[in-house]
Order: sequence, then structure tokens, then C-alpha cells
Amino acid sequence: MLHRPSRLSKALKPYWRNWELYVLIAPAIAYFIIFEYIPMYGLQIAFKNFIATQGIWGSPWIGFDHFERFFNSYFFWRLIKNTIGISLYQLAIGFPAPIILALMINEVRQKHFKRFVQTVTYAPHFLSTVVLVGMILIFLSPSTGLVNQVIKLFGGDPVFFMTEPGWFKSIYVWSGVWQSMGWSSIIYLAALAGIDPQLHEAAKVDGATRLQRIWHVNIPGIMPTIVILLILNSGSLMAVGFEKVFLMQNDLNMEASDVIATYVYRAGILGAQYSFAAAVGLFNSIINFILLVLVNKAARRLNETSLW
Repeated sequence: MLHRPSRLSKALKPYWRNWELYVLIAPAIAYFIIFEYIPMYGLQIAFKNFIATQGIWGSPWIGFDHFERFFNSYFFWRLIKNTIGISLYQLAIGFPAPIILALMINEVRQKHFKRFVQTVTYAPHFLSTVVLVGMILIFLSPSTGLVNQVIKLFGGDPVFFMTEPGWFKSIYVWSGVWQSMGWSSIIYLAALAGIDPQLHEAAKVDGATRLQRIWHVNIPGIMPTIVILLILNSGSLMAVGFEKVFLMQNDLNMEASDVIATYVYRAGILGAQYSFAAAVGLFNSIINFILLVLVNKAARRLNETSLW
């Protein structure tokens, strides 16, 4: 009598067949479970008056009081304006920059020059945030900075870049573009390498110029990659990096540099208002999640490419 495989063994068969791949990704899965999902247990303090001696479970529930306090606070609109302003500025400048760089590098035919350009543009990615901000402070120093020395050379007065709120967003965004543009272009170069060369040959036969081939062959070929990365970037629109903003921030540029991440640090770490800081952070994460879903839905309708 033949033994019929159980329903469970049938369900597990594809996993056993590829068990090596699952072992390979097991550390990454474990990382996200341990450091990303399990800590979500602590989100409940956003709805409690957290008292350390009573613990998370023992602290009393207060509902949405912390959220109401944040929405009615003096800093609310300044934080939203700065966070969204920096994020949109960064998205508008920083997102197309690696695409343009990848398209330019892809057109270089001299191998040694191509490798040189790639090395030079990739290198800033490996600088730490502290080193990058230190370089910014040195270059933009009003007394000894290279930029102000050039301004003085042409008869201008030194500019106090790091203390004037109007300069903060531009310095933050353009320095970030310089640091990450080369590294971010790698994924686009990989997508360009996957385009069928016969498409370019056919375009040449039809008399297409190099610019026309870039516009009608290369860009459509990497469009799915562009859409996916745009969705991911839009999903982190409210997540302006804390470290760089904090290091560039001072009392004089606080009007333009104060974002949700730095406010959470001041309220939660310095002010020991853990429940309030958790509520602000949760609000930020919910907005990011909503943006991710909306942009993904719009991309699926317009371009039939989406995360899910």
C-alpha cells in the first residue's frame, strides 16, 4: 500500500528543496525579527504614562494624550515643515542625480577612465557622517574656509553658512548628494548592463543618435528599477537622518534644522519623556507607512510596477 504524503510534507517540500537558500538568508531574517519586530512590543508606551519603576505593563494607560500634546505644541508645524521640506528637497535633487550619473558612466567607452570616475564617485560613500560634517565645517568656515576664501578673493564678504537658517537645507542636501550619488548609481549601472544590446543595434540601424538611444532604450530599460527605488524613497520621506542633522545643528540655525528625529532625541533622551518621544516617533512611522502605500498604489496604476 503506497504511503500518501501528508499535506504538511507537501507544503514543506519546496522549502526543503531549496534549504541552502533559506539557510543563507536566515541571519538577515533573524536580524529583522530580533531588532525590528520584537522591539515593537515597546510601542505601547506611546499610549501610556510610562514609569520606569512600574515597567511597560504596569504603567497606566492614558490613550492619545501624548499625540494631542504633540499636535498642539509650539514646535509641531516647524518640525513638519522642516522635515518635509528637507525630504522633498533631497528627493528632488538626490533621486535623479545617481540616474544621470549612471547613464553618463554607461556611455564612457574608455575603460581606465570609466574605472577612475567610478572610484572617485564611490569613495565619498565610505566617509562617516562625522567626517563628512567635519569637512563641511572646515570648507565653509567664515575665517579659513576654502569657499569663503574664494568669496573674499572676488571682493565679497564672508558668509556664515552654518549659522544662517537659509543655507541649512541646501548644505544638507547637496553634501548628501555628493556623498551618496556614486554609490547609489551602482544599482542603475547593473540595470543598464541587463539591457539587450540588440536594442541599441536596432536603434543605430534606424539612425538614432546617442541621446535618442539613451532616451528611448536606456531609460525605459531601467524604468522598473527607478519606480521601485522611488517608492522606497517616498516611504522614508519623513525619516530625515538624525546623525547628520544633529551634527550640523546649532542654536542659530535651529529654525531650519529642527526635525522630528532631533526633537525625539531632545524629548526622549535628554528630557526623559519616553512615552511622549515614542508617540512622536510612532506618528512619524505611520505617516511614512501611509506614504509608502499611496505611492506604491499610484505606481501600480500608472506604470504597472510596484512592490506588491
